[in-house]
Amino acid sequence: MTGTETTDPRPASDRRAAGQGSAPVEQSSAPAEQSTALAASVRAGLGRTRSAFSSLAEPRYRWWFLGQVLSSSGHVTQAAGLAWLVLSLSGRAVDLGLVTTAAMLPILVGAAPAGMLVDRFDRRRLLLVTQVLLLSIGALLAVLTATDVITVPMVLAIAFVSGAVAAVDGPARQVFVLDLVGRERLASAVSLYEVVMNAARVVGPSIGGVLLALVGPAACFAFNASTYLLPLGVLVALRVRRGAAPPAVDSHPAVTMRAGLAYAFRHPLVRACLLLAAASTMIFNQGVLVPVLATDALDLPPHGFGALMAAFGLGALPGAIAAAGGRGEPSGRLVAGLALATGLAILPVGLAPGFAAAVVAAAVLGFVSIWFVAAANTLVQLTSPPHLRGRVMGAWTAALPGSGLVTALLLGYVADTWGIRWAYVVLAATFLAATAAGAPALIAHRPAPDAEA
Repeated sequence: MTGTETTDPRPASDRRAAGQGSAPVEQSSAPAEQSTALAASVRAGLGRTRSAFSSLAEPRYRWWFLGQVLSSSGHVTQAAGLAWLVLSLSGRAVDLGLVTTAAMLPILVGAAPAGMLVDRFDRRRLLLVTQVLLLSIGALLAVLTATDVITVPMVLAIAFVSGAVAAVDGPARQVFVLDLVGRERLASAVSLYEVVMNAARVVGPSIGGVLLALVGPAACFAFNASTYLLPLGVLVALRVRRGAAPPAVDSHPAVTMRAGLAYAFRHPLVRACLLLAAASTMIFNQGVLVPVLATDALDLPPHGFGALMAAFGLGALPGAIAAAGGRGEPSGRLVAGLALATGLAILPVGLAPGFAAAVVAAAVLGFVSIWFVAAANTLVQLTSPPHLRGRVMGAWTAALPGSGLVTALLLGYVADTWGIRWAYVVLAATFLAATAAGAPALIAHRPAPDAEA
């Protein structure tokens, strides 16, 4: 025995008993710690789930949300009927492109100026007007189609008017949600709306297919018109507290519009989000790239193309719910990270070697891209001053979905010239370049949780 060793004065039997008794104590603490950690994780998950649906706790928003569920499904159903109608009238695919152009051009050009109306007038009354007009457009299409009076030029004119109404309806609808739920629940409300839109992309074509088979395209338009009745009733019944916007120094429309656009494009954070929103239209132009990927690269039958579209939508649903779990203003770092993840998720879709890999990649892209868009939308709204918010969200609407008109043409050209897989490479490179350009402003931003709503 060395000089550094010590001896235990207790008898050997006591030492053995003590040693045997101490081990179970140490072992029993591990399950307890694991149980505590598991309970904490469960509580955190439940808390995030409750936060995701917190906007539905506001009765006024709950009714408005139900109205959006109906009208969104009706809108997609009408789109399916319109495509069928145009092809049956002319048989030319180019006419489908013209209808899309007629509907999107007013949004691209007019959404930013329309934001001025959102700042100047009561949002509830503005939405009452847009819902009546959208209902009337659906009813007019139904009557003209049912009476065999409809022609392709008529469809183009109606599509243009519908786009002009949507240019006002888009920013008004987004800012109105903030009026209903406030800052803390805006992330939940914006994200749940993304859930509605993605569910509508799945449900709407199904309803449209049934109505087309049983009745015809006129039934699709009549169904869409009827879906605006509930939102109209909700708007009539609602009483919304809205912070009054301060009067403009110069009431001339051109001056007030320039003030909103100047803020949007000079504010580094808002400018970064608008750039990324415009770039993301290339992702959400599913009807441009996915059919070509399915047929040319993967050699899939029609139901395989449908499965790819559905995979994106199914992945988007949990992505929207994840975004809805946030409270208040999301961090710029989160938006930058989600933008990077979205850019990286694009290539696996375009380079997928087979059907299974493409489905998984599409679901992942749907998950991160919807989370990104919902977080960026919330950040832009909560960053913008109340008296400029309508004009800023008008610029957002012009970027997404408005600029999709331009990006669809560019991607279609690349796909035709270089092939569909190169189109996805260009898409990924462009989105990652936009992310790199906007990341410094996003990372530098710090939330202001007590800012004025």
